[in-house]
Formats: sequence, structure tokens, C-alpha cells
Amino acid sequence: MTDTRIEVTGLHKSFGTLDVLRGIDFTVPRGTSTVLLGPSGSGKTTVLRSLNVLDTPDRGVIRIDEVSVDFATLPPGKAGRAASQRLRAQSGMVFQSHNLFPHRTVLQNLIEGPVVAQKRPVDEVVAEARVLLDQVGLADRADSYPHQLSGGQQQRVGIARALALKPRVVLFDEPTSALDPELVGEVLAVIKDLAAQGWTTVIVTHEIRFAEHVADQVLFLDGGVIVERGSAAQVIGDPQEERTRRFLRRVLDHG
Repeated sequence: MTDTRIEVTGLHKSFGTLDVLRGIDFTVPRGTSTVLLGPSGSGKTTVLRSLNVLDTPDRGVIRIDEVSVDFATLPPGKAGRAASQRLRAQSGMVFQSHNLFPHRTVLQNLIEGPVVAQKRPVDEVVAEARVLLDQVGLADRADSYPHQLSGGQQQRVGIARALALKPRVVLFDEPTSALDPELVGEVLAVIKDLAAQGWTTVIVTHEIRFAEHVADQVLFLDGGVIVERGSAAQVIGDPQEERTRRFLRRVLDHG
């Protein structure tokens, strides 16, 4: 088994006449954290959504462990949907807004996917869900409904829900952007713990200081291409490209 958990080659995606991704290539080693940085419209969220096939690339290859899809030759109809579904099943997605079922308790939100989609035994899933809630600091909120939780607590439930599917990769799309500033820290702490535990994560974020602490690899995107890549110390601490330096100055000055 290779140490590379994710391999992306030649990823292209257009929306109408807008070329959003123009040839993206990168790898993510197993048990590491990769952060995607870049201005709005740079393509970073489209990369993330492509990994989970929420957006279907026009061409390029995505491999997560042993599951690989070549989107240029993806067959139409049922066969293509089945291939995309196999790739999607490798990752869990945490969105900007937590997308919890409002009429279900926290525990019910966690067990829905494993029981319904993965057809796993309810008792086993419930036991694992309680462990996950403890891990994100919400063991006492299993029977609460989403509207009874703060935004930060709801986002932590969203993280636990993604982990309940036992994914190979956890994808985070701006997980703190919808939160009040005082709630950001509690969510970032959970993500940092996951990285320390050896989960493979890919994170889109504007939290530069967080990226410095959690990222094994930083990819800076602009205009649908990767402009600069390397460790956090290299890309954030000593960027070589003027476009990267300009972006970091603007974000850090604003912060």
C-alpha cells in the first residue's frame, strides 16, 4: 500500500465559459494535513468539492487509496454514477454551514449515514457515535436538537458526523467562516486534534495562523492553478511568489 492517500492529476473544471480549475496536480500523504489557501474565486473550494465529487471535474484523475476515477473517460449513466459514488465514499465532508437535520437529535444526525447509507448495525453505530461525541466535547448533548446548540457546537457535530462514516479523508470547506469569532477556536481545536491523531485532512480556510500550526502541506491557488506549494514554514513563513506574498499581506493585515 502506497503512503500517498490522495493523488490528483490534471484536474480541470469549467462552469460555462469560466475556467475554474486549469490543471491541478498534487498528492496528500497518509495521515497528513493539507491546507488550500487562496483568494475568493481561486478554485480551492472546487478542488475540495471535486475530491468528494460534489462537483464533477471535466477531466483529470483523482485517486483516494485504491479507488481511482479518470473523469475524461467517466462513462455516462449508471456506470459513471457508480464510479463517482465509490470515490465519494472515501471521504467525509464538513461544510461551512453544518447542514444538520433540524428535526433530528445530535445522535440521530450522527447515525443516519452509517445506518442508512452503509447499512451498518444500529447498536454498533450508536456506540461509535457516542465515542465521537465525547471526542468533540459534546458527550452530554446526544439528545439535543441542533437549534439548542451554539454555532460552534453544531459545527463540532458536523465534524463528528463526517467521522462516523469512517472515511479515508476528511474534507473541510471553510469550517469556521459562518461562526462568530469567539466560537472559531473550539472548532479549530477539534480539527487540530484530528490531525494529531493521524487523520488525513484537506482544509480550505482563511485562518492563516491555524494553517501554520496544523498544515503539513500548504497549496496556494490563484486563477485555477497552484501558484506555490510546500510546508507551512515555506509558503506562509517565506513565500517565494509575489502573488502569495500579496495575498498573505492582505489577509494578515485584515486580521
